[in-house]
Amino acid sequence: MDDVALYAPMTYDESGYPRYAFPANHPAHGDEDYTERRNRIAHLGAQHVYGTPAPEIDYHERDHETWRVIQRSLAERHDEYAATDVVKWAAELALPADRVPQLNEVTERLTAMTGFGLQPAVGFVPIEEFYGVQADRRFYAAQFIRHHSQPLFSPEADVVHELVGHAPALGNPKVAELYRLTGEAVRRVAEPRTIELISRIFWFTLEYGVIEEGGQFRAYGAGLLSSFGELERFREADIRPLDLKGMATTEYDITDYQHVLFAGRSIDHVHEFFSEFLRTVDDEDPDRIGVSF
Repeated sequence: MDDVALYAPMTYDESGYPRYAFPANHPAHGDEDYTERRNRIAHLGAQHVYGTPAPEIDYHERDHETWRVIQRSLAERHDEYAATDVVKWAAELALPADRVPQLNEVTERLTAMTGFGLQPAVGFVPIEEFYGVQADRRFYAAQFIRHHSQPLFSPEADVVHELVGHAPALGNPKVAELYRLTGEAVRRVAEPRTIELISRIFWFTLEYGVIEEGGQFRAYGAGLLSSFGELERFREADIRPLDLKGMATTEYDITDYQHVLFAGRSIDHVHEFFSEFLRTVDDEDPDRIGVSF
């Protein structure tokens, strides 16, 4: 299965209206009602104008029930597997547990905390754009929620991934700075391979990062925090110390559980490591680190 087809199975018809065509191994395959609702959500997002409120989504009761199931399941796993700081960030953000939040209400909270805001992501956002807008304290976020048949699994980054995984970190000033610095770094460099380098370090920190805490590894990355399965499995991975070359040269499969992770000694250690890289990275770095893409 082609990764883009699985994670962004959307095209536009002749009139410019979004159309999803879910592959056979996607949970939503064959569900015409869900597909049409996804099309409408994508259409609303595509019409969004930056600087205006994100479109309000008319989530169904089935969507809210899916959110409730996920919230209950992940809350238990976070107590056991998430970094203590993450639990605090989530409590400060205080997402509703009984319904799917709207991007606007989460943006209002984030703006007051760190100045960040969420804007609708439609289909596949080019990597330079996805990271680049973070320099302006903006973050692309999906508005759809995964299919109800598999509430604890999604082959795509959905609103659960965005709001449970990324939003609490975006509400913490120290970690939000890493997102902003990522955007500045991507805008500063010119070579695609340097952007790929930045993306890989981002993947192994803000997406799939862990830290050592109390003699155990605990998760802080969005991809781990928003996935029931990843939280159950991540301690079985080959967990290595933070290392730029290791992160840059380690291949990963976005359709599978992660088999290699990198751990910091603390959130402060991760911040020091990643922020130093982001402030100094330039187009000579791939050669200096000794990687080729």
